[in-house]
Amino acid sequence: MSDSKPTRLERTETEAGAQLAIITIDHPPLNLFDSALLGSLAADLAELTANPPRALLIRAEGKVVSGGVDVHEFDGLSVDQGAELWQRLFRSIIHPVEALPCPVVFAAHGLTLTAAFEISLACDILLAGPKAKFGLVETVVGLTPSMGGPQRLAERAGSGRARELVMTGDLYDAATLADWGVVNAVHEDVDAAARALAARLADGPTRAHAATKQIIEAWRSGGVEHADSVTPKVSGELFDTEDLRGAVRSFLEVGPGKASYTGR
Repeated sequence: MSDSKPTRLERTETEAGAQLAIITIDHPPLNLFDSALLGSLAADLAELTANPPRALLIRAEGKVVSGGVDVHEFDGLSVDQGAELWQRLFRSIIHPVEALPCPVVFAAHGLTLTAAFEISLACDILLAGPKAKFGLVETVVGLTPSMGGPQRLAERAGSGRARELVMTGDLYDAATLADWGVVNAVHEDVDAAARALAARLADGPTRAHAATKQIIEAWRSGGVEHADSVTPKVSGELFDTEDLRGAVRSFLEVGPGKASYTGR
């Protein structure tokens, strides 16, 4: 186990000057989610929540993305302590990832188990390398995935596929999960592809991306009717942004695809 901080948060800029944040999980040898890694990731997300970038990439160093959760974290927990653990992880990790007002990309280059897979499902876009494998294997300790994995899998792939993946505890390759709609795309060099995509999204109309996330979240919580009810206000507010006004002028003056955005 490394003595260094198990995650690394860096803020960088794209060529166009947009701020891109990168969280790297680096907790050798297996990037196991123990209290140190969970606490470090929560702290990084709290910092990003307080001062959001224009896009976030979550990635990992090492042979695997993560070998899962350190099972010592579960040993001896009472019913109340178990419930509090999951409440805390939703509150400090899953929900902050989803609530960031910017696109969040996850890059999976290798084995991605349990907590890491569940976190990836909370991201906006999940990219994978051809050798990546994914699994929610909590059944080996008599548990069900409890950081939102089953429901987010059901959203992406359907409830039948979610039941299969969770109940069997099997591993699934990137190509299969791409076919199911869980993985957005498979790239030979997934790290390079993810960095390029995150930079592209950071350069985009950040307020519009945040509005897209709000509308989709409304659909997730209340269906099409609820999403329809919030869309006019959420989208209407974009007319007060510099990015929309500038892009409209750019379109009218020089044609589509030539606007630049500041995130304001």
